[in-house]
Amino acid sequence: MRLTLLSYKQPHHHILMRINPNRNFLTHQTTCWCLFAIVLIGGATASAEGPKFRKFSAVPFTEVKFQDVFWTPRLVTNREKSLPHNFEWCEKTGRISNFAKAGKLMEGKFEGIFFNDSDVFKVLEGASYSLAAHPDPAMEKTIDDILVKIAAAQQPDGYLNTYYTLAEPGKRWTNLKDKHELYCAGHLIEGAVAHYRATGKRTFLDVAIKYADHIDSVFGPTKRHGLCGCEEVELALVKLYQTTGQQKYLDLSRFFIDMRGNKDARGGESWGEYCQDHQPVREQKEMVGHAVRAMYLYSGVADVASYTGDPQLINAMGHLWQDVVQKKIYITGGIGARHAHEAFGDAYELPNESAYCETCAAISLALWAHRLNLMHGDAQYADVLERTVYNGVLSGIGLDGKLFFYVNPLASSGKHHRKPFFSCACCPSNVVRFVPSLPGYVYTVSEATNPPAAICVNLYVAGKGKVQLGDNAVTLTQETKYPWDGEVKLTVEPQKAGEFTLQLRIPDWCSGAQVAVNGTAVSQPDVRNGYARLSRPWRAGDMVQLTLPMPIQRIEAHPRVQANVGRVAVQRGPLVYCFEAVDNGGPVKNIILPQDPKFVTEHRPELLGGVTVITGEAKDGRKITAVPYYAWDHRAAGEMIVWVEQDGAAKPDVEDPSWKGKLYRPRK
Repeated sequence: MRLTLLSYKQPHHHILMRINPNRNFLTHQTTCWCLFAIVLIGGATASAEGPKFRKFSAVPFTEVKFQDVFWTPRLVTNREKSLPHNFEWCEKTGRISNFAKAGKLMEGKFEGIFFNDSDVFKVLEGASYSLAAHPDPAMEKTIDDILVKIAAAQQPDGYLNTYYTLAEPGKRWTNLKDKHELYCAGHLIEGAVAHYRATGKRTFLDVAIKYADHIDSVFGPTKRHGLCGCEEVELALVKLYQTTGQQKYLDLSRFFIDMRGNKDARGGESWGEYCQDHQPVREQKEMVGHAVRAMYLYSGVADVASYTGDPQLINAMGHLWQDVVQKKIYITGGIGARHAHEAFGDAYELPNESAYCETCAAISLALWAHRLNLMHGDAQYADVLERTVYNGVLSGIGLDGKLFFYVNPLASSGKHHRKPFFSCACCPSNVVRFVPSLPGYVYTVSEATNPPAAICVNLYVAGKGKVQLGDNAVTLTQETKYPWDGEVKLTVEPQKAGEFTLQLRIPDWCSGAQVAVNGTAVSQPDVRNGYARLSRPWRAGDMVQLTLPMPIQRIEAHPRVQANVGRVAVQRGPLVYCFEAVDNGGPVKNIILPQDPKFVTEHRPELLGGVTVITGEAKDGRKITAVPYYAWDHRAAGEMIVWVEQDGAAKPDVEDPSWKGKLYRPRK
């Protein structure tokens, strides 16, 4: 559904526009990427210059405050329930005490899996984000106490990995393919950067710098030619470069990227598709292997490319993006079809009940999509970000904040349930660092002078944002009930009157959107790359009204997706819906929709934390109810299904040219 708008050249402040529905649904043609950097509080003493090869930068999440009925309670739950829950499990499973043992603060052997250090670092990162937005002395003390143990565990030369220190001393860097040393180092660095920016304390950052310097002394063009089987350190090193201004960290990240798929430089060694090591990154065009590792890698590639402008890396990101969104992404924004190797499948291989869709994969896809959106300023990436966050990510955490999905299938016989923790705990610890960072995804800004400086609104969430636009501070206040309602009221309050561009993302699911400024229409507005552009002199109190119609849509999949032939998914706004047995009197896999279902919506504030449900009748007259996919498995166990049979569905034509570039589209 590509939305096209006519050009806007009207003076001052009376604007309305109507948008036409011909923007492709989940179609992605433009090559781009970007740097993603969550800026918390404070800055580094020698921070790097911003990357030159991106169009926008993110507004720090500390400058955006949510005040809505949807996300605000989730941020509170993350702070009050999920973070303490994760700290508790890291303690009881030995993850935290491993550092005390390695630092000789207590006796004992290593406990758990060799990459368990990473979970502690991720929880510390999430706690730092939370601390920056909501000061909490008790949480700060918890962090400080853990950091004492981490600092003690660091070896004199900077090395820090409790598994090798305790379980295999003397064997560090001997199994780069499997043992996740650099992966753990990456999460350490990310946690340390977040903590420093949140608190101004250097305790954790100094540990990270010392460890990164050790890694730099081991690996490099004139040193050891190696890399990690589980990617992550690449993006982390760029964050450390941004914080310290030390070029060597950016160079080391680029070195690790150059080593991947370069078996000649590594003595003929290749780890294959599982680790995205089958080809040099610059030659890759198809998304393969472990989904989470891939997304972390390509986020790091995007970061490096945003500084270097390497055209081969840019082209590779473009090919890989198109391969994912046109052939390998679920309607929920989940990725990774196969349980085997937690991997992408072949093109159009998107089974439902056996879908893997790891929560970490959805989170890391959001990181990559955000980077691409920043670099190119194209709404197609924010469209995928929104779809993934509201569906594929949010389904991974229970409403109570203490139960989690590792795997997120699109159909269930009733035996798949959230759990409080996992022996491999990457998903719970990833959730608690991602959720409190969400305010940093709402606004982006460009201070370019030609065209004029611009503010982009990427997500619609009630609350306030403070945006620094050159020498002008602009406060934006959103009032909305999104995602339950598509009415958005945006008040613009620049510190001083001035001309700039306000860009409003028109979601790919929406047709017939309307915009008004100060209550008056604009007949010829301007839309580029999925954003409605309002370029004008802005004064305090100017008000923008955005109307995003939210009809109930039946979505059909590309005919080559065998699992969904003759089926449709139900979507309203950014939310994908599902049918659960508890709402439908029993089995739901036998639901058949009539050719023209008469769906209606009903908001139920008492249900599942407050949700809008969709009700109607099946072909056989049975009353049916659908709830948002993210909210399933909170009540009585039973069947669940996203894709239901559609009466009168035409025999699929895989050669139909109208499907070119699309994986999903609304059923006409």
